[in-house]
Amino acid sequence: MFIFFLDEEKVGIKEIRKLQQQMEQKNVFKAIMVMKNTMTSQGKQLVPEHVLMKPEEQTELLNKYKMKERDLMRIQAEDPVARYYGLKRGEVIKIIRKSETAGRYITYRLVV
Repeated sequence: MFIFFLDEEKVGIKEIRKLQQQMEQKNVFKAIMVMKNTMTSQGKQLVPEHVLMKPEEQTELLNKYKMKERDLMRIQAEDPVARYYGLKRGEVIKIIRKSETAGRYITYRLVV
């Protein structure tokens, strides 16, 4: 794992891509970025929006698509995103990504 301490006032996509290249060269797949301030809007676009679904929304989703919980994609409770949001086993998270063709792309994951 790499830990990057960034001095820039704003971190954008260009800086993040440089860090990614360094990681790929060393065959490292995990990193922590410590920043002075914030990312630019382009840098934030690399992380999709995550929304915790209420139990009623989960039930509505499963009924709408005639699915069972076991049919959903999974995310481990130990996953950094799941830990960041404090997700617990059995909860469902909605992930919203930008898509060039569809405008936005939504996936759902069950915490296991």
